[in-house]
Amino acid sequence: MDRYLAASLALPIIYLLTVPNMIGAGGKGYVGSQACKPCHLSIYNRWKDTRMANVVQDPRSHPQAFLCDFSKPNPYYKFRKQDIAFVYGSHWKQRYFVKRGDNYYALPVQWDIVHRVWLKYHPGPGEDWWVPYYPDDPMKRPTGPLCDGCHSVNYDIATRTVTEWNVGCERCHGPGSEHIETPWKQGSIVNPAKLDFVRANDVCIQCHSQLRPLANPIHGSYYDWAVDYQPGDRLSDYVRLEDHQLGVNNFFYWPDGSAHKNREQGNDFVTSVMCAHGVTCFSCHDPHGSENDNLLIKPGSAMCLECHGPRSPNGPRGDTLEAHTHHPPGSPGSDCIACHMPRIATEIGTFRVHSHTFRFISPALTMKYGIPNPCTSCHKDKSNQWALEQLDKWQNESPWRFERRN
Repeated sequence: MDRYLAASLALPIIYLLTVPNMIGAGGKGYVGSQACKPCHLSIYNRWKDTRMANVVQDPRSHPQAFLCDFSKPNPYYKFRKQDIAFVYGSHWKQRYFVKRGDNYYALPVQWDIVHRVWLKYHPGPGEDWWVPYYPDDPMKRPTGPLCDGCHSVNYDIATRTVTEWNVGCERCHGPGSEHIETPWKQGSIVNPAKLDFVRANDVCIQCHSQLRPLANPIHGSYYDWAVDYQPGDRLSDYVRLEDHQLGVNNFFYWPDGSAHKNREQGNDFVTSVMCAHGVTCFSCHDPHGSENDNLLIKPGSAMCLECHGPRSPNGPRGDTLEAHTHHPPGSPGSDCIACHMPRIATEIGTFRVHSHTFRFISPALTMKYGIPNPCTSCHKDKSNQWALEQLDKWQNESPWRFERRN
């Protein structure tokens, strides 16, 4: 135990000298993810390669962080590599931050990684809720109140400093100094897996949702993240999820209440049957890292079939998967995610990410409200009426579920 303690304590002492903001809520200190590495090496090594660990990068120390093609015409905003303090994003989009004083600002341009084109980035009227509270000039919209709380550990709104950029260990586990000093002590660190169901999901929902702090404005600024929330707290004590009015199609929601934009997985999930039955975010995702897409514990449908295999009491009720899907084995139509998590939330441009309501979207909803449905999203050459007629032939499914319009 003495050797274990010595190794645990040595690194944080050094690390304290290099990180500007170390004190968190209740006087507990932050130590940074590097301090977790000696005792949790295998987890650390998986985490360090995740997108969460690399969402914000300093191109001066990581010149490979630029994913954009500077040879392609950029009609929106010209900038040089040396102007950029941070690049944000590495999977769907990439944005570019410059530093002015002790604040960062997002340039009004972004790179669409999927389609490899430049696009404008400038939230305008009718888009994000905070737009009316900030000037139209991008250089007067600091990322501190609008972005940085979710892209860092221990963002201090007074000093605008962080313990660590990116989603480090303490973003989900809370301040680590007590755990470093007394690792054997029960409760010296937050383990989301041991929290009650609501608080466990709140750890993920704090950033994977569209919300507003209850206390806004805070010291004169409007924040778009959960200021002062700590893992283990009830998130609802700090924020409310974005309101929705059924039948209204806006920047945040489709008329049925499904997320219309990315980063609203939490808004979707809390309305789902999965949530009602006690599933947590990390029942499906491994935030420490995974070889599978989107940090899934198992690939795609294999994750779903853990609980929803044929003749499962959880459904589907058919003897085989194909009896439920009415599509050939191995085809996109027999992929659970394709039908029950369709890509309807806009990420960037025309690229969309998966819904997290787990509800099948009938073609009838497309006809009435314009919500994309999985049938004609795949069968692009067919009409919604055709899709409804096909569904009507599926005798193992209730016709009322699809709102037939014959």
